[in-house]
Amino acid sequence: MKSSKFALRLAAALAISAATLASQAATITIVNQNAPGIGFNDPTPATPVGGNPGTTLGAQRLYAFQHAANIWGATLTSSVPIRIGASFVPLNCTASSAVLGSAGANEIWADFQNAPRPNTWYPSALASKLAGVDVATPGEPHIIARFNSRLGLFPDCLPGSGFYLGTDNNAGSQIDLVTVLLHEMAHGLGFQTFTDDETGAEIMGIPSIWDYFLVDNRTERPWVDMTDAERVASAISGDGLSWNGPNVTAAVPQVLDPRSRLTVSGSAAGNAAGNYEVGDASFGPPLGATPVSGQLMPVVEQPTGLGLACNPLSDLNALAVRGNIALVSRGTCDFVSKARNVQAAGAIGMIVADNAPGEPAGMSGDAPDVTIPSVRVTQEAGATLLAALQARSRTRSGVLASLGIDPTRLAGTDPQRRILMYTPTTNAPGSSVSHYTTEAKPNQLMEPSINSDLTHTVTPPRDLTYPLLQDIGW
Repeated sequence: MKSSKFALRLAAALAISAATLASQAATITIVNQNAPGIGFNDPTPATPVGGNPGTTLGAQRLYAFQHAANIWGATLTSSVPIRIGASFVPLNCTASSAVLGSAGANEIWADFQNAPRPNTWYPSALASKLAGVDVATPGEPHIIARFNSRLGLFPDCLPGSGFYLGTDNNAGSQIDLVTVLLHEMAHGLGFQTFTDDETGAEIMGIPSIWDYFLVDNRTERPWVDMTDAERVASAISGDGLSWNGPNVTAAVPQVLDPRSRLTVSGSAAGNAAGNYEVGDASFGPPLGATPVSGQLMPVVEQPTGLGLACNPLSDLNALAVRGNIALVSRGTCDFVSKARNVQAAGAIGMIVADNAPGEPAGMSGDAPDVTIPSVRVTQEAGATLLAALQARSRTRSGVLASLGIDPTRLAGTDPQRRILMYTPTTNAPGSSVSHYTTEAKPNQLMEPSINSDLTHTVTPPRDLTYPLLQDIGW
């Protein structure tokens, strides 16, 4: 039997208590690794919220943890109780961004009793399920999880956007802790590769069970058959890496919607004419079979580049976008604010051009009052569109934009309808390869960022997280 520690190993717990969730297909135990007075033990008074009856901050945190664990426990099957070593601790954050939390397998194992594949790494919780006995080092949790104790509570840590501790999926403008927990617990259960996505190197020359199901959709070669250099190339391929597991692929058609797209045409479109991949907004109406079409007009607030639309539009900009589709730049304010401002000016749709290189990504936010469709395009696409708009008049550009769907493709899939993995062209350590693509629609729990339209669901027909865990052995 071979073993290796993986990811973070926390210091010995200063205060340990257990909250065990029984009467489930799998029993999940939360091991409190916080010292007295902090984290799960924080005595700050709190008002019960959204189905969470806790009366202190610490009690509410623990209840939310138990609720998320209960969802996974009811979904999984294992005769071996799963232990999650958990804590709330200060993590990196600023006034505008923050690390919400992290989790992963505490140990990985190969060649254990009943291992389905020899010479292959499995996360501790899954290895124990497959072995039928607890293979973990005595006293060690199967999963380690840490979450930001300062989030939203201090002016230098995303103030006003703290964790919502209710269990009713009604977070509003806050960050739904249960959703974040479901995501991170999935990583600990095995939604991750143990192969280095930046160097392509396997631990001790042994592949992860995950790697058997990753396939380069341009060559049809699986990760386990690639060299380190080939794995590195596929990890930054943009859309060249797919999940080739039977459970996920079978579920894709019932979970994912047709891919959204922007079609540009018109007498002045020139080199900008054609179809563009887009990221969908979690607010406003979804794109459908009947496209929303109109003249494309930029918001201009500065001598060079696009306007931000973070404030009510000027008279000239309002005149330009009225009855048309507005082109604005990402940055400075949230996506919802931009949509509200161009909608108030009379725009019938909004296209947000990214302000940094990358793949098409969605736009988060919750705004029942936004009634126009919005999409996001890459920085490169935004520059191409802006160049085609240089000869416009104040109300017409001759560049037509149509926001609709591609009925021949499912969002976030390759031509074989396999879901794409997250492989941005610049490696994102900890995110690349071990997440689904951001192009999926509806948004999936295991994308690299948490979207506000997610539900507390891990199974089809809403979500593809559990089918992937089934593929690797759950």
